Amino acid sequence: MTDWIAPLGARRESDDRVAFDTPAPARQAMDATVLVPLAHLGVLDVRGEGAERFLQGQASAQVALADGDFAPLACFCTPKGRVLANAQLWRVAEGHYRLLMRRSLVPSLRAHLEKFAPFYRIELTPRDDLALIGLIGREAPAVAEARLDLTPPAVWHQAGDDSQQLLTHPGPRPRLLLCLPAGDLEATWQRLADQATPVGNAVWCLHDIQAGLGWLGADQADAYLPQMLNWEALGGISFKKGCYTGQEVVARAHFRGQVKKRLVRGQLEGDRLPAPGSAVEDADGKRLGEVLGAELDAYDQAEVLAVLGTREAAEPLTVDGQQFKRLQLPYPLERVDPEILATRA
Repeated sequence: MTDWIAPLGARRESDDRVAFDTPAPARQAMDATVLVPLAHLGVLDVRGEGAERFLQGQASAQVALADGDFAPLACFCTPKGRVLANAQLWRVAEGHYRLLMRRSLVPSLRAHLEKFAPFYRIELTPRDDLALIGLIGREAPAVAEARLDLTPPAVWHQAGDDSQQLLTHPGPRPRLLLCLPAGDLEATWQRLADQATPVGNAVWCLHDIQAGLGWLGADQADAYLPQMLNWEALGGISFKKGCYTGQEVVARAHFRGQVKKRLVRGQLEGDRLPAPGSAVEDADGKRLGEVLGAELDAYDQAEVLAVLGTREAAEPLTVDGQQFKRLQLPYPLERVDPEILATRA
């Protein structure tokens, strides 16, 4: 595996967490432009003559929409409709697609998809030789245009070529993700670092939380329907495509309104970060759901994404003894068709 983090001067705090000595990194992202090594993310390439047909039968996305411009969200499910991995999908070239997800899920998704791959003559390749870096801040698009010579695309779209791709993600500040060969990283990092401050990837994860984007890790696979992650409200499910694994269950839950859990944002009255899977309890001590992810914000308070039951609960809610205050999601809980998102450039 290529350790593309090492040359950047970052400090590894865990397998998927890196940091710098930059003070108040979350506040830096509010006031300036920051540069982030996205060590928690990974890439799986799907390549071959039958790649589009293969993905069409496995992913929730309408794969034909991934045309080198639109880069939709997708998820891969069990026959019972439970999400094995949620990802962003984009096309690198004809017959060559790329999936972005939590790095811990790349091996298990590859193993799952390899069962079907021989029928389509495709190859599934974890791309440990690629680096992923993020830019966050009001001036991030201008920095990218000046230093990368790429015009930043619309949210969930892509720019670039078959060597490097620039993608735009939603968030409280403009966010750009660059995928490039690890061998090109040091020179690119230095160009960007002239106008952006390096910070750890906790800041990127915080902005995912604030954007209402819940990315599953390996310990959370096979636990939720896509709608429990609000995936249809983010344009991550096409209800206009044909069959894919789990499609019948996912469609039934949507059209019959049978989703009993939802992803919610919250803030804790404290600065202790709960571990993923920590229980969210109501005032009677009953488990209402669990934490998907948590990060400290610019004011050193814990912000949280949690999957909670939709039934009315006795307030206040708590997590590990800290009060849980619900926050508004930045999008309505309404179906958004990716076919419409694809036209928004």
